[in-house]
Amino acid sequence: MKKVPVYDMEGNQKEQVELGDYYFGCEVNVPVMHLVVRRQLAAARSGNASTKERSQVRGGGSKPWRQKGTGRARAGSIRSPLWKGGGTVHGPRPRDFTFKVNRKVRKLALRSALSARAGEDRIMVLEDFTLSEPKTKLAASIFEKLGLEDYVLLVLAEEDENVVKSVRNLPNVEAISVERLNTYDVLANDWVVFTRASLEKLQEGVRDEASS
Repeated sequence: MKKVPVYDMEGNQKEQVELGDYYFGCEVNVPVMHLVVRRQLAAARSGNASTKERSQVRGGGSKPWRQKGTGRARAGSIRSPLWKGGGTVHGPRPRDFTFKVNRKVRKLALRSALSARAGEDRIMVLEDFTLSEPKTKLAASIFEKLGLEDYVLLVLAEEDENVVKSVRNLPNVEAISVERLNTYDVLANDWVVFTRASLEKLQEGVRDEASS
């Protein structure tokens, strides 16, 4: 059971909190993390690249010239793939790149990613992170007081519009709710910063997850 300090928004250390072994002390499974990250990146692909075959290109309904006697090569349509403005042969078509990964595998990947960050001492817990109004400068000053200059994933117990608007103009900070916590975002950022409430919410169902 690993313990980490809890900080306030001024950067002062208050106490310590335990990180449960289920999410923060399991054996890191790199192949599973790789599989789940691939799935997330594949799901993000738009897959809407499209080309038209010769039968779909407008025009070219009549033969451009007669078959014989002109001295030119035989041609049946100005929309042939050989012609400028013609159709495309075996071009890309709209497609879905997603593939299925079981829920237990996705959960194992998230546990591995969080355990990897915990093993690197890259997990931080804040007593709270609340702002009365959207203020990017104030949010930036909080991270500066905490000594966080690298890429930071801020995990909130619930979606907070003031916090989200405050950090979205900070190029190195991303704020998400604990329900949206995922393997890719954990690995893509150098630090994972939980609020006390979001950490408790993540770990409150550990017994059910472990037995499922």
